[in-house]
Amino acid sequence: MNDQPRRRPAKPHRRPQKDPVRFLAFEALRAVDERDAYANLVLPPLLKKARAKGDFDGRDAALATELVYGTLRRQGTYDAIVAACIDRPLREVDPPVLDVLNMGVHQLLGTRIPTHAAVSASVELARVVLGEGRAKFVNAVLRKVSAHDLDGWVEKVAPSYEEDAEDHLSIVHSHPRWIVSALWDALGGGRAGIEDLLEADNERPEVTLVARPGRSTTDELEKALGDENSLPGRWSPYAVRMAEGGEPGALTAVQESRAGVQDEGSQLVAAALAAAPVEGRDSRWLDGCAGPGGKAALLAALAAERGAALLAAEKQPHRARLVERTLAGNPGPYQVVTADGTRPPWLPGTFDRILMDVPCSGLGALRRRPEARWRRRAADLESFAPLQRGLLREALKAVRVGGVVGYATCSPHLAETRVVVEDVLKGRGGEPVEAEWVDARPLMPGVPALGEGPDVQLWPHLHGTDAMYLALLRRTG
Repeated sequence: MNDQPRRRPAKPHRRPQKDPVRFLAFEALRAVDERDAYANLVLPPLLKKARAKGDFDGRDAALATELVYGTLRRQGTYDAIVAACIDRPLREVDPPVLDVLNMGVHQLLGTRIPTHAAVSASVELARVVLGEGRAKFVNAVLRKVSAHDLDGWVEKVAPSYEEDAEDHLSIVHSHPRWIVSALWDALGGGRAGIEDLLEADNERPEVTLVARPGRSTTDELEKALGDENSLPGRWSPYAVRMAEGGEPGALTAVQESRAGVQDEGSQLVAAALAAAPVEGRDSRWLDGCAGPGGKAALLAALAAERGAALLAAEKQPHRARLVERTLAGNPGPYQVVTADGTRPPWLPGTFDRILMDVPCSGLGALRRRPEARWRRRAADLESFAPLQRGLLREALKAVRVGGVVGYATCSPHLAETRVVVEDVLKGRGGEPVEAEWVDARPLMPGVPALGEGPDVQLWPHLHGTDAMYLALLRRTG
C-alpha cells in the first residue's frame, strides 16, 4: 500500500489573453516615453489601425483614449501612490512596469471600472507585455492601491496645504512643482484660482472647429454636425464646439480645408490682430511662425476679405508643407515660404500686420498635451528666451511705421510673455525699438476677465481655451 500523499494535478498552463484595448493604450504610453512622442499624434493612427482590423468599436476607442490621457494627466499623483506601495525607490521600477501600474491605478482610482476588473485586466496585460514574474509584482501593488480611494490616497501621500502649499498642489493636481509655481506667479491671487487652473488642466478639452471666413460658416458646420452634436463657440464668431466623441475629419468642410480644428484661444489671437487699427495701407500681412497653419489659414481668410495678401513663413520645411496643405484653396492671394524669422529674407518695413506666435514651452496647452508637463524642465525656458526676443525684434523691424505686430505664445509663463515684450521694447539685449502698446482687450469683444491690459492672457479655467497670451505693438518710428 502506498502511503505517499496524493499530489493534486498541476493546473494546465494558460496563455495570457491579449486585451486589445489595454494593449493599445500600453503601446501609446510606451511611445510617449521611449520616443518623446505626443499622445495626440500617436494615438489616432493606432486607433485607426485597430478599427480597420475590426478589433475596436466606438466604446473601445473611448476607453483606450481615457486610459492613455488619464494615465498621463495623473502621472504625478499615481507615481506618489505607487511609491507608497513598494519597498524600493520609484526610479528603480522599469518604465514599462510603471506604465502598466499607473494605467492600473487610473482604472482603480480614476474610472468607474470595478476593482476586480481593473486589477485582473492589469495583471493580464502585465503577463502579456512583462512576463509572469512582473505580473505578480503588478498584482501585489494594485491590491495595495485598491485599499483606498483617490481622496484617501492623496491624504496619505501629499503634505498638507499649510505645510507645503506648492508640493500639496503638485501631488493633488499632478503637475511638477516648478510648473505649479510658474502658473501661480502668472495667475496671481490665492488658493482658489490656482486650484481651478490646475483642475482645468486635467480636464479633457472640447474639440473646437473654426469656420474660415469666406470659405465656410458656423451655420454650415452646425448643420453638418446636427443640433445634438454641436454648440456655438463661447467667444469667437468663427467657432463651433463639437460634442464628445465626434470625428472632425468626417466633415466635408474640414476635408476641403474650408474649416479646421482650432482652439478658440488661437482664433481670438488671430482675429484680434486682424481687428487692430493700423494707420494707412493695410495690404501686406505676415505670419512669421506659421506652422502648422491654423492661425495662418484664419488670417489668410480674413486678409482675403479685405483684398490683402498673406505671407506665411515657417522655418522647418516639414511644417511649411503642413501650412501649404492647410492654406490650399484659399481664395485670396497668399504665399508660403520656408524662412527663419530671426534672419528674414524680407526687407524692413514691408508689412502692415505681423503675427509672431513664437516657439515656447507649451505650458498653456497642458490639457491637450499632458505629457509635456513631465517632459519640460524649468531650464528649457532659457533656451527659448533668445529665440523669442529675436523673433519679436525682427518682427518690429519688418512692420512699417503705423503697422501692428502681435506677439503670441501658448504659455502663460511670465518669462515667455510680458517679460519678453518689455525687454525688447527697452532694448535689453539689443537696440531699443520704437513701438507702443495697443490695448488688445477691446479687440476680444465679449470675453471677460482679460486682466488690466494692455496685453491679454487667456486661461483654461476662466475662458475654456488654451492659455494663450497676446501683446499688440504698433511701430512708431
